[in-house]
Amino acid sequence: MSQGILRRRQSCRLCDGTHLALAVPFEPSPIADDYRPEERAREAQATYPLDLYLCQDCGHLQNLDIVSPDSLFVEYTFRTGNFQNLVRHFTEYVDQVGHDVGLTQGDLVVEIGSNDGTLLRMFQGKGMRVVGVDPARAIANEANDKGTPTLVGYFDTRLASLIGAQHGQAALICANNVFGHADDLAEMTLGIAKLLRSDGVFVFEVSYLLDIVRNFLFDTVYHEHVSYHALSPLARFFDRLGLTLFDAQLIATKGGSIRGFAQLKQGARPTTDRLRRFIEDEQQGGYCDIGVFRQWAFKIERRKNATLALLDAFAAEGKKIAGYGASTTTTTLMWQFGLTSRLSWVLDDNPVKQYLYCPATTIQVLPSAQLYEKNIDVLVVLAWQYARTILKRHRQFIDRGGVFVLPLPEPQTIATAAEYEAFLAEP
Repeated sequence: MSQGILRRRQSCRLCDGTHLALAVPFEPSPIADDYRPEERAREAQATYPLDLYLCQDCGHLQNLDIVSPDSLFVEYTFRTGNFQNLVRHFTEYVDQVGHDVGLTQGDLVVEIGSNDGTLLRMFQGKGMRVVGVDPARAIANEANDKGTPTLVGYFDTRLASLIGAQHGQAALICANNVFGHADDLAEMTLGIAKLLRSDGVFVFEVSYLLDIVRNFLFDTVYHEHVSYHALSPLARFFDRLGLTLFDAQLIATKGGSIRGFAQLKQGARPTTDRLRRFIEDEQQGGYCDIGVFRQWAFKIERRKNATLALLDAFAAEGKKIAGYGASTTTTTLMWQFGLTSRLSWVLDDNPVKQYLYCPATTIQVLPSAQLYEKNIDVLVVLAWQYARTILKRHRQFIDRGGVFVLPLPEPQTIATAAEYEAFLAEP
């Protein structure tokens, strides 16, 4: 493991407390999206710790081993506009959040982690002024070329002052699936407080800790994500830095996410009953208690052992085994479940990933049509959240005698037409 891009945090990211306890142990893994072409496939790739720690002062769950953001984000390749589900989500977002916040034409919208500017262009289409901030140079430059002003860098108090001086105060600052990425959340949040208009709103979307635990979304744990957010610790964090969390909504993205709303402390918006209910649910569920997470870790291990027992039985019969899905989450699943030594290939529909090699393995990603050309017998659905979509595309695999293995949320096999139809008929 290279220490050059890794450092160890000694205090809680939200409250600076030092009472940190190991809550969920993880196997070290490589950078989750570091898929490589054949000519680089045999280069050494380091693995880094992924263990999750619970702050026993405020209840925040987090990774303390921080991989340098530049190694993760500066050469980022993910582009929001390439994913129609995200485009649809942001189309709805613009209307709903614009209404909730009360945006009017000419208001300034700032997005932290604006990527290719997909969301900001939608706000531009509604007559808003926009500024994006993103560390991925190539993607930010593309956004600028398309007419969406974007600064290259990490949002902080310095950039907040620069944006404020050039564009004025923001009516809306948004951060979608990035508020769990930043190690120095305090600096980011102080920048938000500096840039917000007196009646402005900060809106963020993050995977919701309760859904991560309840739905076994542990494969969302990878090095880009350093925080796993519940609302109770966040409410205290915002209060400490001059903001007030006043509302939250559940949304369906990422298998279960939360959309939070915060304002300056002097803001006039009342705290909603909905937010109070969320916080009550967290407290009643014991999500500040390390026992909840240790029990979760035990359940994950049990699912791992059950999945490996299935695959090892198939391997003993001489079956060809492959996986389906090449993404950041599937890297975590492969490494945590010990699948890297059990899969011959991984199949994927995304041409960007095809013929690359999974991080720190000799497993090549192939087009999904190779499922039949390679005469694969057993297909592990690594992208298990999309199992129905994948199975619908590959009825032929069942008809040819293939077996689907779903590792999560409960390990199961689908090997007959009757099992296939029953699975697709489930609500």
